[in-house]
Amino acid sequence: MKVYGSRISYYTGKLEAYLRYKGIAYEALPTPYAQSEMLKQKVGAVQMPIVDNDGEWMSDTTPIIEHLEQVHSQRGVIPSDPVVNFIAFLIEDYADEWLWRSAMYYRWWYRYDRLLASNILTDELTGHVKLPRFMRRRIIVRRQVGHYVDRDGITASTRDHVEQTYFNALNAMSAVLAKRPYLLGNAPSIADYGMMGPMFRHYGQDPTPQEIMRTRAPAVYEWVARMWRADVVEQPQFVSEIPGDLAPLLKEVCETHLAQLRANAEGYSAMQDRFDMQVQGCTYRSIATSRYRVWCLEELRRRFAALSEDAQKQVSNLLPYDEADLLWSEQSHAPSEFNQDRHLPFGPGLNVFEGGLP
Repeated sequence: MKVYGSRISYYTGKLEAYLRYKGIAYEALPTPYAQSEMLKQKVGAVQMPIVDNDGEWMSDTTPIIEHLEQVHSQRGVIPSDPVVNFIAFLIEDYADEWLWRSAMYYRWWYRYDRLLASNILTDELTGHVKLPRFMRRRIIVRRQVGHYVDRDGITASTRDHVEQTYFNALNAMSAVLAKRPYLLGNAPSIADYGMMGPMFRHYGQDPTPQEIMRTRAPAVYEWVARMWRADVVEQPQFVSEIPGDLAPLLKEVCETHLAQLRANAEGYSAMQDRFDMQVQGCTYRSIATSRYRVWCLEELRRRFAALSEDAQKQVSNLLPYDEADLLWSEQSHAPSEFNQDRHLPFGPGLNVFEGGLP
């Protein structure tokens, strides 16, 4: 298996941690941007990571993990209990799509973090570009700031809230890890691998958020190392019901991520390129509308609809927040019309900020 990505990539780190735990051999390689047309033919979009498993091409880490779980059933990471399963995927989606904002903010807002990341990416990914290195590095910075800071509503007026959401995630995880080695039991679950995306290659490696994690949440810092070490748990056991110590994290998920998904879906339905949203009293303006995040919402709604009536009631009791009714109320947004044939992780993928309009 070849995993094309970057050694500082959010989702590449998430997938690598999973592969290490499962004992699936792979070779980590930089994304070959010089062959971007070939990659688009294989997986529809150039993003990280892209997997070539002996000619079987895959993209999008969550569907990749779900597929590999069917092939490599040992040490499963997806809880079997329906309620625990749903909450695990809800946390995973929050980590993938909400914490992304603050992870990108720390990397590209602070000068030292920006210098470190841009130097690494320049050397990993732009060797085929026939420009002086300093110019290639400037192009990287301009692209990343434009795509993942400016287009995601991060400004001087929102940055305090962006930072607070990182602190909230650290505090919530610290409370859980004081009771258990992993979020949902004695072994890592899909929820842990979701959180590994931002916590490892961004918060845990970039200088500014790493210092915050080490001093403010050492239990999370230890968890990152434990996840990467990939110790084999001989008898993995997930919780049979959601513990009360997860309540602060679930509250944060609802107030941030679900609020974002609602506002994005409304913007998408109104055929807007950009939308505004209010999250925990903070107003974010001119965020790029994402068709992919509409699909993320549809996936959460699909998972909820598949639950029994009793399991749905248990989930709704765990999420007593106004934002959570998005998961079970009648759909009012335009459909994404993405992955309707359930082709992922194979076939055409979709970048987060591409195809924003119906």
